[in-house]
Amino acid sequence: MMKHPGTLSISDYSYELPSERIATYPLEERDSSKLLVFKNRQIQEDRYTGLADYLPEHSLLIVNNTKVVQARLLFKNQNAGKVELFCLEPPAGVEVAVGMASSGTVDWVCMVGGISKWKEETLQLQVGIYVLKARIIERFREAVLIRFEWDPPHRSFAELLDGVGVLPIPPYLKRGTESIDLERYQTIFAVEKGSVAAPTAGLHFTERVFAQLAAKSIFPTSITLHVGAGTFKPVKADRMEDHSMHAEFIDVERSVLEQLVSSKDHTMVVVGTTSMRTIESLYWLGVKLLKQPDTPPGLLHLEQWEPYELEELGILPMAAMEALLHWMDQHQLDSLVGTTGVLIAPGYRFKLVDALITNFHQPQSTLILLVAALIGEDWRKVYQYALDNDFRFLSYGDGSLLFRH
Repeated sequence: MMKHPGTLSISDYSYELPSERIATYPLEERDSSKLLVFKNRQIQEDRYTGLADYLPEHSLLIVNNTKVVQARLLFKNQNAGKVELFCLEPPAGVEVAVGMASSGTVDWVCMVGGISKWKEETLQLQVGIYVLKARIIERFREAVLIRFEWDPPHRSFAELLDGVGVLPIPPYLKRGTESIDLERYQTIFAVEKGSVAAPTAGLHFTERVFAQLAAKSIFPTSITLHVGAGTFKPVKADRMEDHSMHAEFIDVERSVLEQLVSSKDHTMVVVGTTSMRTIESLYWLGVKLLKQPDTPPGLLHLEQWEPYELEELGILPMAAMEALLHWMDQHQLDSLVGTTGVLIAPGYRFKLVDALITNFHQPQSTLILLVAALIGEDWRKVYQYALDNDFRFLSYGDGSLLFRH
């Protein structure tokens, strides 16, 4: 049985990160980033151009094809005071893709900076051909539901954001968004608009790297997890049982589930913690469907602690995948859409993933917990090596290939 991580103290997952080690800009070449390889408790150092040398032939490589939207909207009130809206996600029950395709008007959950300056009923923003209006519909504890209306009304919300929004780069970069970010804060395989942060492990991949992987019969398989603002949310609770994970949307094609089943004997390598959370969540969603097969589409969700409670059922991975496929057959679905709030932390037992490609994360973050769940206390050795050997940290930094113990 998995040990429940609720009693973990986040202070035990800290390290000293000097500010000068945080990469504030990307390197000139994506794949020239350094690569730390951790396998059999040993560390090697390379570049991403050498990634293929460390993966077995026919490995299953999972990438997250989400695309970062220009989610920051900068309004001014009647007195020229600044009000910033950070578009997070559609309201509960609405898929990200559906919301992004909406034309003329849409409701969206936002964080609001300078909300005390929002005195009038409606704010208005005009950029180029677009005129955008925003008004508050409902206030939540940490966010606000905003109703947007715009001209020209036939344009989609995704097109509107492209026209009037600003790309939201991470706050720890401590600089404004620049032209270089419009290209480099997206992976080259980004397709599905909906994230407010990039799945940064994928930023190192180039056509050259994919060609080298293809020579070993390793081809990328795409899933979608739209990264929410929760990725920037610090852990403020002393114990993890008091920390609430932000649920994120996942979207997985039927063909991916079929490939997971047919490739069950191959090494599964996930690019990024978002891909890790998605793939592992698929197993638990399958387990839930075995318990509740009459779950209707639109209500597929994994809570933060459910894996630790469902572990005792002992369901085999392929049985869970087949349950998902059967459920999709029943409802005539070509893709599985749901949400996951899973917290992967020490004590978690991995069901599908063998290795993780990821950047180096902030101290006392849930992402450090995920790495520690994968490789145990050796996470300290890995991070100390990176600090001692001039690796660059966080979103635009270098990365690692970590094999599960």
